[in-house]
Amino acid sequence: MAKPYPKEDHLIGNFAPIRMESSIDDVIIEGEIPKEINGTYYRNGPDPKFPPRGDSSHWFGGDGMIHAFHINDGKVSYLNRWMKTVKWKKEHEEQKALWSSGMDVMNNDPSVSNIETDGLANTAIVSHAGKIFALEEAHAPFEFDEMTLESKGSHTFDNKLQGPVTAHPKIDPVTGELLFFGYMADGFFTDTIRYTAVSKEGKITKSELIKAPFPSMVHDFFATQKYIVFPVFPLTGDFERALNGKPPFAWEPEKGTHVCILPRDGSAEDAKWIECDPSFVFHYMNAYDENGSINCDLMEFGVPPLFPYADGSMPEQKDAEARHVRWQIDLNKGKIDKTIMDDLTGEFPRIDDRFALQKHSHGYYAGNIGKHPKGMSLNTIVHYNFLTEEREHYTTKDGGAVGEPVFIPKSNNSNDGEGWLVATEYNANENRSNLIILDAMNVADGPVAVAQLPHRVPYGFHGWFENRA
Repeated sequence: MAKPYPKEDHLIGNFAPIRMESSIDDVIIEGEIPKEINGTYYRNGPDPKFPPRGDSSHWFGGDGMIHAFHINDGKVSYLNRWMKTVKWKKEHEEQKALWSSGMDVMNNDPSVSNIETDGLANTAIVSHAGKIFALEEAHAPFEFDEMTLESKGSHTFDNKLQGPVTAHPKIDPVTGELLFFGYMADGFFTDTIRYTAVSKEGKITKSELIKAPFPSMVHDFFATQKYIVFPVFPLTGDFERALNGKPPFAWEPEKGTHVCILPRDGSAEDAKWIECDPSFVFHYMNAYDENGSINCDLMEFGVPPLFPYADGSMPEQKDAEARHVRWQIDLNKGKIDKTIMDDLTGEFPRIDDRFALQKHSHGYYAGNIGKHPKGMSLNTIVHYNFLTEEREHYTTKDGGAVGEPVFIPKSNNSNDGEGWLVATEYNANENRSNLIILDAMNVADGPVAVAQLPHRVPYGFHGWFENRA
């Protein structure tokens, strides 16, 4: 008999799992979907199939579930499927949670102690060289079918992959390369980072191992046409600390931030490090080279949300909110200047990916304006115009929330910013979700089309648009 989920913040409200797979052939549409849009919007996030084990569950520990909206000729079909990982299959067989959904591996069921998993596949999505992957940050990419979402399993690039793969690879639109890294590359709590480049044909062409100042959670990175950059923040991992019942990952600001600059045409021996004051970044919008510097737009926290100090106490959560900041890394002086670009709390920054690793004119993120739901939810889609240094926004109804905005270009040759934004929207009044489409240059006008689901899409992480136009 199925048991109730505990009343934890990440398991109630719109964080709560929906625990089902479904399909809708023809979703109800309000408004009109632009005829130029032809493709699929995918959204990934945790949806734990069973109530968690013990008292140490975490939002990040749920089973990966992908929600797909196939868009063609003004119509939308929808389906959602769990990623059928080793963990999911074994737990489905036993009809209960067997692995800890927190960070305490000592809480795993003894029956799975010798089973090697292929991860959760619950964070992000990317397509490259004719394949599409669900991603997290401790395992290989997890391949699935782009139309049916059928799980295919781990992809190891002809068995040439070494170490884990980040949830946030970058695609160079000029070369077609897929660029990624893995932290703790030599095993849990090790102080190494492995950078990997994959050709447009899907073959690994470079793999470099870099030693970091200390073991750290490095969720994302940024790249330009010339450089790869790994900011190592003092969100440290410590095995001995975990064995002694203290937090496996903890905030240690006294260790400072260390930023690795690696030339794309160089090797690990060419890496340079720049130190700066402690802060934390989950996600980067984009970066580019300019006059001997690297400029990067990002969402910067004073302290990381959801993580304690090494003694187990929590930092002031008023500092655990991110804002749009620009880093300018002066490569000659070896220093980093920071400029606050906007005063809104926000996260999940995106651009028109055709301009990735190059100078961008427009950026987008999910933010908070006015009354919004409790916790990590966000209620506003923000467009920041770098040409005018102005922002405009669309805010959903009171109590509602929006997901990460993903850009769809109007055509392959349209200018930066000409196109649409697509995102999930939680309608709190009706306790269900929509897919919304906005004109990227007129966000304040609200959605041009709304695809109405009869159920919720729980809060999740990242999306991807596979363009077939």
